[in-house]
This record gives sequence, C-alpha cells and structure tokens, in this order.
Amino acid sequence: MLHMFVSWAPLHNPFVQLILSVPVYALGLYFFGKSAINSLRSGVPNMDVLIFIGAASALFYSVFGTFYYQGTHEVHKFLFYETGASIITLVLFGNVLEKRSVKKTTNAIQSLSNLQVATAQLIIERDGVVSYAETEVKLLQKGDKIQINTGDIVPIDGVVIGGEADCDESLMSGESLPVHKTIGSNVIGGTHLLNGNLQITVSKQLRDTVLSQIIEMVKKAQSNKPNIQKLGDQISAIFVPAVILISLATFLFSYFYLEIGSAQSMLRAVAVLVISCPCAMGLATPTAIMVGIGKAAKRGILIKGGSVLEEFAKSKKIVFDKTGTLSTGHFAFSNFWFEPNSEAELRNLMVSLERRSSHPIAKAFVSEFSAWEHTPIEFKKVHEEKGAGMQAEDIHGNVWRFGSARWLQAPERNSDLLLSKNGKIVAGVSLIDEIKPGAKELISYFNKQELNSVVLSGDSLKKVESLSKELGVKEYYAQKLPQEKLEQITEWQKQESVVMVGDGVNDAPALSKVSVGVSFVKGSDIAIQAANVVLMREDIAALSEAHIISRQTYKTIKQNLFWAFFYNILCIPLAAAGYMHPMLGALSMAFSDVIVIGNSLLLGIKKVNKS
Repeated sequence: MLHMFVSWAPLHNPFVQLILSVPVYALGLYFFGKSAINSLRSGVPNMDVLIFIGAASALFYSVFGTFYYQGTHEVHKFLFYETGASIITLVLFGNVLEKRSVKKTTNAIQSLSNLQVATAQLIIERDGVVSYAETEVKLLQKGDKIQINTGDIVPIDGVVIGGEADCDESLMSGESLPVHKTIGSNVIGGTHLLNGNLQITVSKQLRDTVLSQIIEMVKKAQSNKPNIQKLGDQISAIFVPAVILISLATFLFSYFYLEIGSAQSMLRAVAVLVISCPCAMGLATPTAIMVGIGKAAKRGILIKGGSVLEEFAKSKKIVFDKTGTLSTGHFAFSNFWFEPNSEAELRNLMVSLERRSSHPIAKAFVSEFSAWEHTPIEFKKVHEEKGAGMQAEDIHGNVWRFGSARWLQAPERNSDLLLSKNGKIVAGVSLIDEIKPGAKELISYFNKQELNSVVLSGDSLKKVESLSKELGVKEYYAQKLPQEKLEQITEWQKQESVVMVGDGVNDAPALSKVSVGVSFVKGSDIAIQAANVVLMREDIAALSEAHIISRQTYKTIKQNLFWAFFYNILCIPLAAAGYMHPMLGALSMAFSDVIVIGNSLLLGIKKVNKS
C-alpha cells in the first residue's frame, strides 16, 4: 500500500505490486478457498465464499489491467492488488486473534482421567497371613480386596468390608457433607478419603466404574455439541448468490443491451464484485468478538469462543448446580434453640464435646463457636460414634450426646443436630448451606432478563428446596446423578438454548452438552475444561457481567452487519450502472471498514450496567 503515499518508482510498477501480493493471495485464497468449497458442498455459502470471491476479483481485475493496459497511463486505474491483500490480511489477523483469545485447546478427557489413580494397595491373604502389594488399578478384578488410607483417592468402585471413614463425594455426587462409610457401604472411584481407613472389595472393573462412565458421557456430549451458525453466515447464504447473479446480469446487460464491448462489460461485472468485497462484513463479527472477549477478560471472565457470546445472549434458560455454585459448600449453623435458663451451659457443652471430634462438621462448629466454651468441661468417658455424633459422661454422672437427629432418634425435632442430657433433648441446631454472597442479586438479575433459573443438583431434596426458596428459584431438581443430569439437560437442549453453571466432576457431562457451560476457576479441572466460560473471580456477580457483555457484543455484531450490508446495497447498483469507479468503491469500502471497527471499539467503553 506504500505506493499510495510515496513516489518511489518501483512501488508504482504493476509487476512489483503483483510480486509483492502473490504470497498474500496464495495463502489467503488457499485458506478461504478450502472453507468456501466446503460450505458450498454443504449447500450453505458462508462468509469465506464472499472473502474468496472479493479477493479473487480484485486480483483478477488488477492482473487484467496490468497486462491489457501495459505501458499506458490507464494501467494505474486498474491496480487493486492492495485491496484484496488487505482484505485477506485483516480477516486472517482477526481470526488469529480470536483463536488466541479463546484458547479452546484444553483436553477435558485428560483432566477426568487424571482423577483415576494408577495404583492401589492389594490385600493378599495366604495361609492366614495378610500381606500388601502395590498393583495397577487397571489389573484389578471384581472380588479383589484393597486397602485405602486417610488422604487417599479411592482407586475404584467397591464395597466396604472393614474399617470406617469419612469420604468427600462432592465432586462426584454434589453432596456437600462428607459421607460416613462403614461395612457394607459403597465407595466410588475418584472420591477422597478425608479420615479413617477402609478395606474394600472391588465391585466393578475399571471400565465399568462411575468415573469411567462419566468420561464416556463427556466424550459423547462433546461429539454431539450443537454447531452454531453465525449471523454473518446466515446473511451470506442469501448475499453470495445474489452478488454473483448481479455481476453476471451486469455483464450480459452491458454487452448485449448497452453494446459497450466485452472488455468494458467485463470490467463493470468485476467492479460489482470488487465493490461487494465483504471486507466490512468480514470484519463485522471478528472485531466485535475480539473487543467483547477482551472486555470480559479484563473483568476476570474467560470466554472460549465468539459463538459463546452469541449463544449466551440468546439463551432463555440458565441451570445452576448447587454446591460450590450458588452455595459455598461450607457448613453453616442456624436456628439454635435451648432449654430455658440453660443456654450458656448448653453452649459450653456443645463446644466441649465437638472439640474432641475430628469430623469436618465438628471442626467447623468449634471454629465458629469456640468463644462459647467459657469453662472447659471434664468428662470421665468420651466416645465418638463415627458419622453420628459424640457421647460423654461428665463427673456428675450425666450422659451427654450431641449428634444427628437420626442417631438420637428424634427426627420430629426438625433440627439436624441435637443435644441430649440423660436421654432428654435439651438443645438443637440446623445445618444449612452457606449461600454465596451476591447469589440472590444474580437470580434477581436473570429473572429481570426473563431467563428461567433452574437448580439441578445431586444434593438432598431438603437442602436444594431450602436454598431454592431462599434465592427465589421456582424450578429445582435434587438427588440427580451425572447421567440423570445429562438426560435432563439433553431434553431441555432439544427445545431451547441452555446455559449451565457448575463446578464439580458430576457436572462435566452436562457442561459439555449445553450451548454454554460456565464454571469457576476454583472448580474441578474437568468442569473448567468442559465449560465455555470460566469465571476467574470468586464473585458470582461475574456471571451477570458475562451475560451483559454477551448481549452488548451480540448487539454490536448485528449493528456491524447492518452497516456492512447497507454499504453493499447502496454501492452495488452504482457499480453495475458504471457510476462508481473501482477506486471510489475501494475508498467507500475503506470508509465502511472504519464504521465497523469504530463501532466495535465503542463496545469496549460501554458500561456493564445491570439495570
């Protein structure tokens, strides 16, 4: 393009310009040509067809002028090598930036596979002697016995035959509380043993475990992910054949009716193609997407692809997992009640008993209410009933028990934890899921945007119902396994575009299936890999900001396409009639580029207003 600004003679030589532009044309026409041919084979011409035709037309027009008017002053009126080269460069550059921004090259399947430990401690019994040997998990058979200790990842599905332990199954099932395992309990491969030791009998081979089934579901969900057609391509499906027909009609009309000769008729026809060169239309979507993705990134929101912005903006249903998404996953205590005139003493007893337990709930209780223990209590006997509660006898002979309502056989008390003295219930407290700060405001925002909010969780019905009512969510589903979540999501996805927010391993198949999957950066690796949007901030308000930016970007894309399309509607008839010289067409095309790019840049300074 330097020949437009400097008078250095070699740059004005048509053959020098041709040589300089050949590498760009070769790369661009090859890249866009392949995509254009594939789209034509599918019956739906895409944007790359327009880019290919426009760039090829500019090249053909220039080559024709170079050789037909060689050695004359007229030759410079037909040199538009830089026009096509600029189109190819700008559009390719936009594609590169978009792909670098999205970084959608993560491997979700590998992240899931990382949860499968490679080895296990095999229990070997021979002649009454027990020994242990490290063996590969993939070699384990049904009926083999293995040892699992505190802090271990459960290597494979099985049934407990010895020992007791608390197991964190939240990533697999969505259950926020640790699950106490005793003889006869089922354990799931990939879950985490918090404390205790277990001996289990292998119940499934590795390929049949719950985790392996989740891996297969993710594979299938990703392979069936819906293909999103961009708005620009939808316009191109009509615009491309229309431009070709107009160009052909221009040549036939000029040659047979106006009788201006084959050369002039051909130049008018090619001028139509040069004028319709979709530089602005090609930039309409990539520039807006680049600005939108960059704007989101500055706010701690990673968006993995331009189509995600469009789908998020158009969606009418948003589905939330509960634990770690709308709730913090931490234990919170509420609705305390005490026998009259005994509150101080009973508070002291609760903390004194829980201080002697290693259970996660007990640790959380002591951490929050340690100030209640004004006088440490001496007990003659202390016993922890694993997974149930604490029992102790004080120096006066009173027997105290503090634990689950089921253990104390008093579920009618409507409290999760109860304190009894010599068999009489004297105090109680409820366990609740701690709602994330900003969750109520988030649901309120989506309700105003007419997005139907749904809670879909693997946790208990009581907890899901309580949280949903507090947040104002009318539709909720509890105790859903990963397969059931995926089936439910699949049904919804058939009817409309669905957004899902989750952070556990059990959410991964569903996150892969929906139009837009959202996860938090502190969620499981597999959930992050499967998601289209990753919230880098703990602030859940980032989700509403992601939606606002998506709507702003989608609106900007439509505005850009309107201006680019308006330019073509205005200029093509003028070119066909011979009133617009290709040089003027190139200038007006550049002006349309400025409008489109400028409008996209305005997106970057728009406020993220939730009103």
